[in-house]
Amino acid sequence: MPQNPLRYIIHADLDAFYAAVEQHDNPELRGQPVMVGGRPDGRGVVATASYEARKFGVHSAMPMATAVRHCPDGIIIRPRFDRYRAVSAQVMAVFRSVTDVIEPQSLDEAYLDITPAAALRAPLAIAIDIKERVAQETGLAISVGLATGKCVAKIASDLQKPDGLVVVPVGAEAEFLAPLPVGKLAGIGPKSAARLHADGVRTIGDLAQMPDDWFDRTFGKRGRSVRDHARGIDDSPVQTTRAAKSISSETTFGADISDAAELRAVVQQLSGKVADALASKDIAGRTVTVKIRLSDYTTFTRQQTLSDTTNDASIIATAAWMLLERELAPQRAFRLLGVGASGFSQPDRAGAKPLDDAPANQTPPAYQLALPVDG
Repeated sequence: MPQNPLRYIIHADLDAFYAAVEQHDNPELRGQPVMVGGRPDGRGVVATASYEARKFGVHSAMPMATAVRHCPDGIIIRPRFDRYRAVSAQVMAVFRSVTDVIEPQSLDEAYLDITPAAALRAPLAIAIDIKERVAQETGLAISVGLATGKCVAKIASDLQKPDGLVVVPVGAEAEFLAPLPVGKLAGIGPKSAARLHADGVRTIGDLAQMPDDWFDRTFGKRGRSVRDHARGIDDSPVQTTRAAKSISSETTFGADISDAAELRAVVQQLSGKVADALASKDIAGRTVTVKIRLSDYTTFTRQQTLSDTTNDASIIATAAWMLLERELAPQRAFRLLGVGASGFSQPDRAGAKPLDDAPANQTPPAYQLALPVDG
């Protein structure tokens, strides 16, 4: 059923963002299996894999050593976060030219409420314009989902990657969702999906037909939200501001430390504490932050937004170490070190599922209408 009042929401997601930037900046990498992340011999993880690498089963958050086994000819690129932030700023500027109601999820992903703009232009025209301008101004492809709510828009944007545009007509939300695997719904990971399969619930349509009290028994406090989302109902607003919330752990050293191996051990210890705290609260974080205080008391932070939320200690530690490693320098000593996580949501019980994964061999049309529109 249509949302009331009627809204037009876009979920826009740059395809394989880090890898795409590297391929754009270095033409020799185009068409090659690119894996952006840490070194395979240093417990690094894949931050983003190009679609060429995904053909070999490589995906975000995979240990780089495993990725190399899957794709021996893969080209490993160390992340250039300053460059990614600069490109992200260009994309966000395109979004702001359309609407001020923007909710960034990471450097490469955002929700846009285009309802006011849609009073003057067709929503589909706005979505196409966003895709074309991002391509013209950055050289990158962006996948877009257009619907009346955030949940459906996000599923739509992921349906025809890369370079997809999927439109869910007003009033067709439930019909659009019905045939999709239940695991497409936010918060339903592989383990949850397996349990639902055992109950005969395999599609989102199956889930939508379950009785209300079943949702309460199965999902607890999340029951009503899962039920509504399965039925295509999502009135949650696109939030332009959020309360700052984080979980962190830090330590001040008795004597300043400059040895990389010692610092890495501290990162792993602090990351474990943060992961334990996240798990105890049944949440996961998307942004990892490192707090640094040097021997001269200079204090600053560095942060990285992951491709998905996690409460896995090894993933948090890898991201934190990548941030700290860039600050290592001869004669530089550290007095305090902290690790934190923010950008919370409930975790997938089976672990982090990359948000940017999609069939590597799909070539979608310029846009796809999810369902026919009368007239």
